[in-house]
Amino acid sequence: MSFLRRQLLLAAAATAFGLASSAYAADPAKTDLTLGATAGYNYDVLKLAIAPQLEKEGYTVKLVEFNDYVQPNMALAQGSLDANLFQHIAYLNRFKEDQKLALTDLVQSTTAPMGIYSENITALADLPEGARVTLPNDPSNLARALQLLVQQELITVKPDVDPLRVSERDVVDNPKKLRFVPIEAAQLPRTLGDAAIAIVPGNFATSAGLKFTSALALENPPVNYQQVVAVRSEDADKPWAQDLKNAFRSEFFKAALDEHFPGYTRPAGL
Repeated sequence: MSFLRRQLLLAAAATAFGLASSAYAADPAKTDLTLGATAGYNYDVLKLAIAPQLEKEGYTVKLVEFNDYVQPNMALAQGSLDANLFQHIAYLNRFKEDQKLALTDLVQSTTAPMGIYSENITALADLPEGARVTLPNDPSNLARALQLLVQQELITVKPDVDPLRVSERDVVDNPKKLRFVPIEAAQLPRTLGDAAIAIVPGNFATSAGLKFTSALALENPPVNYQQVVAVRSEDADKPWAQDLKNAFRSEFFKAALDEHFPGYTRPAGL
């Protein structure tokens, strides 16, 4: 088979899979990419919707799974990752400010909403006084969880507090005297048997087999709480990073969301 015919056949195959080669070009200066994500749907997004595109373009893609909200950013800053997918923009901005890291958001991904789950009650109206509530212990997702409780009219917080930085000390009205127990986010699904309710970020809910339809309440995440891909600031404009960015905006990505992630919050424009 001639070289030209082989190239034409490859191009036709790429188009058939929504990977038109004209949209991407592997960075000749960097063809090995290491991408990190938390266990659950973020990892699956990279595996099912992103890696196939990059590999079609000549990249070798390695995926690394994490089970916490600290190591993915530290690994990225230290250079063992090229990009990560696990956090929303509010968390990224606060983390990089606190840790003095030169990281930046590259592109928006799909987002699984945070939800309130229980094995002990069937409605939030049934919460007993003094109920034990487990929720994320990292400041950004703790604020997000408290805001979800505000939306469900279970607590009230100070009216002038930054909604992205709400903490337990900002709660001014707690009529049911709920007892808040901050837990490492990955461990929250395991508390369902003991807690009255657990407030679980979407990625850890899905990785634990929890169904959004079984939640007592789900958030409608604002832009600040939607997942983003992060890279080192110095890499944001490099060709490989732009190829990665384009992969999250492609028709292939949209088709993968339709097939594998129905009901998730989508990036703007998809």
